[in-house]
Amino acid sequence: MVKVKIVMDKKHLQITSTNNTAHLTASNSEVVRIVQITDSHIFSEPDGCLLGLNTRESLTAVCKRVKQEEWRPDLLLTTGDLSQDASPQAYQHLAQALGELNIETFWVAGNHDDPDVTSQYFTHPKIQPHDHILIGTWQIVLLDSSVASEVHGNLSKRQLEQMENLLKEHADKHTLVVLHHHPIDINCEWIDQIGLRDNDEFLQIIRRNKNVKCVLWGHVHQEFDQVIDDVRWLASPSSCVQFTPGSKEFSADTQSPGYRYLELHNDGQIETRVHRVDSINFTIDYTIKGY
Repeated sequence: MVKVKIVMDKKHLQITSTNNTAHLTASNSEVVRIVQITDSHIFSEPDGCLLGLNTRESLTAVCKRVKQEEWRPDLLLTTGDLSQDASPQAYQHLAQALGELNIETFWVAGNHDDPDVTSQYFTHPKIQPHDHILIGTWQIVLLDSSVASEVHGNLSKRQLEQMENLLKEHADKHTLVVLHHHPIDINCEWIDQIGLRDNDEFLQIIRRNKNVKCVLWGHVHQEFDQVIDDVRWLASPSSCVQFTPGSKEFSADTQSPGYRYLELHNDGQIETRVHRVDSINFTIDYTIKGY
Protein backbone atom coordinates (compact mmCIF):
# COMPACT_ATOMS: atom_id res chain seq x y z
CA MET A 1 0.00 0.00 0.00
CA VAL A 2 1.06 3.61 -0.59
CA LYS A 3 1.58 5.35 2.75
CA VAL A 4 0.84 8.99 3.45
CA LYS A 5 0.81 11.44 6.31
CA ILE A 6 -2.27 13.58 6.81
CA VAL A 7 -2.02 16.88 8.66
CA MET A 8 -5.24 18.76 9.45
CA ASP A 9 -5.69 22.45 9.99
CA LYS A 10 -8.87 24.50 10.26
CA LYS A 11 -9.26 24.94 6.51
CA HIS A 12 -8.14 21.80 4.76
CA LEU A 13 -6.11 18.59 4.77
CA GLN A 14 -2.62 18.43 3.41
CA ILE A 15 -1.38 15.00 2.36
CA THR A 16 2.31 14.24 1.90
CA SER A 17 4.20 10.98 1.42
CA THR A 18 5.78 9.53 4.55
CA ASN A 19 5.99 6.17 6.37
CA ASN A 20 3.37 3.50 6.93
CA THR A 21 1.12 5.56 9.19
CA ALA A 22 -1.65 8.09 8.60
CA HIS A 23 -1.58 10.91 11.18
CA LEU A 24 -4.93 12.63 11.67
CA THR A 25 -6.07 15.38 14.00
CA ALA A 26 -9.59 14.98 15.40
CA SER A 27 -11.94 17.95 15.11
CA ASN A 28 -12.61 17.65 18.86
CA SER A 29 -9.58 17.21 21.09
CA GLU A 30 -11.56 15.14 23.59
CA VAL A 31 -12.98 12.47 21.29
CA VAL A 32 -12.44 10.71 17.94
CA ARG A 33 -15.64 10.21 15.95
CA ILE A 34 -15.90 7.32 13.49
CA VAL A 35 -18.56 5.96 11.15
CA GLN A 36 -18.38 2.31 10.06
CA ILE A 37 -20.15 1.22 6.88
CA THR A 38 -19.79 -2.45 6.07
CA ASP A 39 -20.85 -5.20 3.65
CA SER A 40 -22.32 -2.99 0.96
CA HIS A 41 -22.13 -5.81 -1.66
CA ILE A 42 -22.24 -3.48 -4.66
CA PHE A 43 -22.73 -5.19 -8.04
CA SER A 44 -21.34 -4.16 -11.41
CA GLU A 45 -24.92 -3.68 -12.65
CA PRO A 46 -26.96 -0.76 -11.27
CA ASP A 47 -29.95 -3.06 -10.70
CA GLY A 48 -27.92 -5.71 -8.84
CA CYS A 49 -29.80 -7.14 -5.86
CA LEU A 50 -28.76 -9.22 -2.86
CA LEU A 51 -31.62 -11.33 -1.53
CA GLY A 52 -34.06 -9.02 -3.28
CA LEU A 53 -32.57 -5.71 -2.12
CA ASN A 54 -30.89 -3.32 -4.55
CA THR A 55 -27.55 -2.72 -2.83
CA ARG A 56 -26.79 0.56 -4.59
CA GLU A 57 -30.09 2.00 -3.42
CA SER A 58 -29.57 0.84 0.17
CA LEU A 59 -26.04 2.30 0.22
CA THR A 60 -27.40 5.60 -1.06
CA ALA A 61 -29.94 5.63 1.78
CA VAL A 62 -27.26 4.86 4.37
CA CYS A 63 -24.98 7.61 3.04
CA LYS A 64 -27.86 10.08 3.16
CA ARG A 65 -28.43 9.16 6.81
CA VAL A 66 -24.72 9.59 7.63
CA LYS A 67 -24.85 13.12 6.21
CA GLN A 68 -27.57 13.93 8.73
CA GLU A 69 -25.41 13.06 11.77
CA GLU A 70 -25.31 15.73 14.45
CA TRP A 71 -21.53 15.40 14.68
CA ARG A 72 -19.31 15.18 11.63
CA PRO A 73 -17.09 12.06 11.75
CA ASP A 74 -13.31 12.40 11.72
CA LEU A 75 -13.02 9.31 9.56
CA LEU A 76 -15.00 6.55 7.86
CA LEU A 77 -14.13 2.84 8.05
CA THR A 78 -15.45 0.48 5.37
CA THR A 79 -14.94 -3.04 6.63
CA GLY A 80 -15.11 -5.40 3.69
CA ASP A 81 -17.42 -6.99 1.16
CA LEU A 82 -17.41 -3.62 -0.50
CA SER A 83 -18.37 -5.34 -3.74
CA GLN A 84 -20.43 -8.45 -4.40
CA ASP A 85 -18.57 -9.39 -7.59
CA ALA A 86 -15.15 -7.67 -7.22
CA SER A 87 -15.83 -5.74 -10.42
CA PRO A 88 -14.23 -2.42 -11.40
CA GLN A 89 -17.70 -0.94 -11.92
CA ALA A 90 -18.73 -1.82 -8.36
CA TYR A 91 -15.66 -0.20 -6.78
CA GLN A 92 -15.97 2.87 -8.98
CA HIS A 93 -19.58 3.35 -7.92
CA LEU A 94 -18.73 2.81 -4.26
CA ALA A 95 -15.80 5.21 -4.42
CA GLN A 96 -18.03 7.91 -5.86
CA ALA A 97 -20.81 7.32 -3.32
CA LEU A 98 -18.50 7.34 -0.30
CA GLY A 99 -16.33 10.12 -1.67
CA GLU A 100 -19.34 12.43 -1.75
CA LEU A 101 -19.49 12.16 2.05
CA ASN A 102 -16.24 14.17 2.08
CA ILE A 103 -14.81 12.14 5.00
CA GLU A 104 -11.33 10.61 5.13
CA THR A 105 -12.10 6.95 4.32
CA PHE A 106 -10.10 3.80 5.06
CA TRP A 107 -10.92 0.23 4.03
CA VAL A 108 -10.23 -3.45 4.53
CA ALA A 109 -11.10 -6.26 2.12
CA GLY A 110 -13.78 -8.89 2.63
CA ASN A 111 -14.28 -12.35 1.17
CA HIS A 112 -16.17 -10.92 -1.83
CA ASP A 113 -13.39 -8.43 -2.59
CA ASP A 114 -10.24 -8.73 -4.64
CA PRO A 115 -7.75 -6.44 -2.84
CA ASP A 116 -5.75 -5.83 -6.03
CA VAL A 117 -8.83 -4.79 -7.99
CA THR A 118 -10.05 -2.76 -5.02
CA SER A 119 -6.77 -0.84 -4.84
CA GLN A 120 -6.87 -0.15 -8.57
CA TYR A 121 -10.44 1.12 -8.83
CA PHE A 122 -11.51 2.12 -5.31
CA THR A 123 -10.02 5.56 -5.80
CA HIS A 124 -11.11 9.02 -4.74
CA PRO A 125 -9.17 11.86 -3.11
CA LYS A 126 -10.93 11.04 0.18
CA ILE A 127 -10.23 7.29 0.05
CA GLN A 128 -6.91 6.45 1.66
CA PRO A 129 -4.85 3.23 1.35
CA HIS A 130 -3.36 2.97 4.86
CA ASP A 131 -3.43 0.09 7.30
CA HIS A 132 -2.43 2.13 10.37
CA ILE A 133 -3.86 5.39 11.71
CA LEU A 134 -2.78 7.60 14.60
CA ILE A 135 -5.34 10.11 15.84
CA GLY A 136 -5.39 11.74 19.25
CA THR A 137 -4.80 9.21 22.04
CA TRP A 138 -5.79 6.34 19.72
CA GLN A 139 -4.29 4.14 17.04
CA ILE A 140 -6.33 2.12 14.55
CA VAL A 141 -4.85 -1.07 13.09
CA LEU A 142 -6.49 -2.37 9.90
CA LEU A 143 -6.03 -6.03 8.93
CA ASP A 144 -6.80 -7.86 5.68
CA SER A 145 -8.51 -11.13 6.67
CA SER A 146 -9.65 -12.00 3.13
CA VAL A 147 -8.59 -15.31 1.55
CA ALA A 148 -8.80 -15.68 -2.22
CA SER A 149 -11.78 -17.83 -3.31
CA GLU A 150 -12.75 -18.60 0.30
CA VAL A 151 -15.60 -17.37 2.51
CA HIS A 152 -13.72 -17.77 5.80
CA GLY A 153 -10.96 -15.45 6.94
CA ASN A 154 -7.30 -15.81 7.77
CA LEU A 155 -4.47 -13.50 8.83
CA SER A 156 -0.94 -13.92 7.52
CA LYS A 157 2.01 -14.29 9.86
CA ARG A 158 3.28 -10.95 8.56
CA GLN A 159 0.06 -9.19 9.52
CA LEU A 160 0.00 -10.74 12.98
CA GLU A 161 3.61 -9.71 13.59
CA GLN A 162 2.93 -6.21 12.31
CA MET A 163 -0.10 -5.93 14.57
CA GLU A 164 1.86 -6.90 17.67
CA ASN A 165 4.75 -4.64 16.73
CA LEU A 166 2.38 -1.66 16.43
CA LEU A 167 0.76 -2.50 19.76
CA LYS A 168 4.16 -2.50 21.45
CA GLU A 169 5.54 0.50 19.57
CA HIS A 170 2.50 2.58 20.52
CA ALA A 171 1.85 1.08 23.95
CA ASP A 172 0.74 4.52 25.14
CA LYS A 173 -2.12 4.60 22.62
CA HIS A 174 -5.57 3.10 23.07
CA THR A 175 -6.08 0.73 20.15
CA LEU A 176 -8.97 -0.13 17.84
CA VAL A 177 -8.33 -3.24 15.70
CA VAL A 178 -10.38 -3.51 12.49
CA LEU A 179 -10.92 -6.45 10.13
CA HIS A 180 -13.68 -8.06 8.06
CA HIS A 181 -14.12 -11.53 9.58
CA HIS A 182 -15.32 -12.13 13.13
CA PRO A 183 -12.53 -13.38 15.42
CA ILE A 184 -14.90 -14.75 18.09
CA ASP A 185 -18.11 -16.76 17.83
CA ILE A 186 -21.33 -14.76 17.79
CA ASN A 187 -23.71 -17.65 18.63
CA CYS A 188 -24.86 -18.02 15.02
CA GLU A 189 -23.93 -21.56 14.03
CA TRP A 190 -23.62 -21.27 10.26
CA ILE A 191 -21.80 -17.92 10.41
CA ASP A 192 -19.39 -19.11 13.09
CA GLN A 193 -18.12 -21.72 10.63
CA ILE A 194 -16.93 -18.98 8.24
CA GLY A 195 -15.19 -16.59 10.63
CA LEU A 196 -11.49 -16.03 11.25
CA ARG A 197 -9.77 -19.44 11.09
CA ASP A 198 -6.49 -18.51 12.81
CA ASN A 199 -8.14 -16.70 15.68
CA ASP A 200 -6.07 -18.41 18.43
CA GLU A 201 -2.89 -16.46 17.67
CA PHE A 202 -4.88 -13.30 17.06
CA LEU A 203 -6.59 -13.59 20.45
CA GLN A 204 -3.29 -14.31 22.18
CA ILE A 205 -1.88 -11.06 20.84
CA ILE A 206 -4.94 -9.19 22.09
CA ARG A 207 -4.52 -10.71 25.57
CA ARG A 208 -0.81 -9.85 25.72
CA ASN A 209 -1.33 -6.20 24.85
CA LYS A 210 -3.59 -4.37 27.27
CA ASN A 211 -3.83 -1.25 25.12
CA VAL A 212 -6.38 -2.96 22.82
CA LYS A 213 -9.73 -1.46 23.79
CA CYS A 214 -11.91 -2.64 20.91
CA VAL A 215 -12.06 -5.05 17.97
CA LEU A 216 -14.46 -4.09 15.15
CA TRP A 217 -15.59 -6.15 12.15
CA GLY A 218 -18.25 -6.73 9.48
CA HIS A 219 -19.12 -9.99 7.65
CA VAL A 220 -21.92 -11.13 9.97
CA HIS A 221 -24.60 -8.66 8.78
CA GLN A 222 -25.92 -8.08 12.29
CA GLU A 223 -25.28 -6.09 15.44
CA PHE A 224 -23.02 -7.64 18.08
CA ASP A 225 -21.65 -5.99 21.22
CA GLN A 226 -19.83 -7.84 23.98
CA VAL A 227 -17.13 -7.03 26.53
CA ILE A 228 -14.59 -9.77 27.31
CA ASP A 229 -11.65 -9.08 29.64
CA ASP A 230 -12.06 -5.32 29.26
CA VAL A 231 -12.03 -5.51 25.43
CA ARG A 232 -15.11 -4.38 23.47
CA TRP A 233 -16.00 -6.75 20.59
CA LEU A 234 -18.26 -5.14 17.99
CA ALA A 235 -19.96 -6.19 14.76
CA SER A 236 -22.27 -4.00 12.74
CA PRO A 237 -25.25 -4.29 10.41
CA SER A 238 -24.75 -4.40 6.68
CA SER A 239 -25.65 -1.40 4.57
CA CYS A 240 -27.90 -3.84 2.70
CA VAL A 241 -29.44 -7.17 3.90
CA GLN A 242 -29.15 -8.50 7.47
CA PHE A 243 -28.73 -12.07 8.77
CA THR A 244 -30.83 -13.47 11.60
CA PRO A 245 -29.04 -13.48 14.98
CA GLY A 246 -28.80 -16.86 16.68
CA SER A 247 -29.74 -18.82 13.55
CA LYS A 248 -28.39 -22.36 13.08
CA GLU A 249 -28.78 -22.31 9.28
CA PHE A 250 -28.66 -19.50 6.74
CA SER A 251 -31.45 -17.04 7.43
CA ALA A 252 -32.03 -13.46 6.32
CA ASP A 253 -33.41 -11.02 8.84
CA THR A 254 -36.04 -8.32 8.35
CA GLN A 255 -33.99 -5.64 10.13
CA SER A 256 -33.24 -2.54 8.09
CA PRO A 257 -29.87 -1.56 6.58
CA GLY A 258 -27.62 0.27 9.00
CA TYR A 259 -24.20 1.46 10.08
CA ARG A 260 -22.31 2.10 13.32
CA TYR A 261 -21.20 5.35 14.91
CA LEU A 262 -18.33 5.28 17.43
CA GLU A 263 -16.91 7.88 19.79
CA LEU A 264 -13.43 7.05 21.10
CA HIS A 265 -12.66 9.09 24.20
CA ASN A 266 -9.23 10.16 25.36
CA ASP A 267 -9.42 7.94 28.45
CA GLY A 268 -10.07 4.80 26.36
CA GLN A 269 -13.81 4.71 26.88
CA ILE A 270 -16.02 3.97 23.86
CA GLU A 271 -19.54 5.11 23.12
CA THR A 272 -21.23 3.48 20.15
CA ARG A 273 -24.64 3.13 18.60
CA VAL A 274 -26.19 1.58 15.52
CA HIS A 275 -28.36 3.65 13.21
CA ARG A 276 -30.75 2.05 10.73
CA VAL A 277 -32.51 3.25 7.60
CA ASP A 278 -36.19 2.37 7.97
CA SER A 279 -37.38 3.83 4.68
CA ILE A 280 -36.44 0.78 2.56
CA ASN A 281 -38.99 -1.95 1.95
CA PHE A 282 -38.16 -5.20 0.13
CA THR A 283 -39.16 -8.86 -0.01
CA ILE A 284 -36.43 -11.37 0.81
CA ASP A 285 -35.50 -13.53 -2.19
CA TYR A 286 -33.59 -16.67 -1.19
CA THR A 287 -32.63 -17.64 -4.74
CA ILE A 288 -29.20 -16.00 -4.24
CA LYS A 289 -27.67 -16.18 -0.78
CA GLY A 290 -24.58 -14.15 -1.59
CA TYR A 291 -22.73 -14.34 1.72
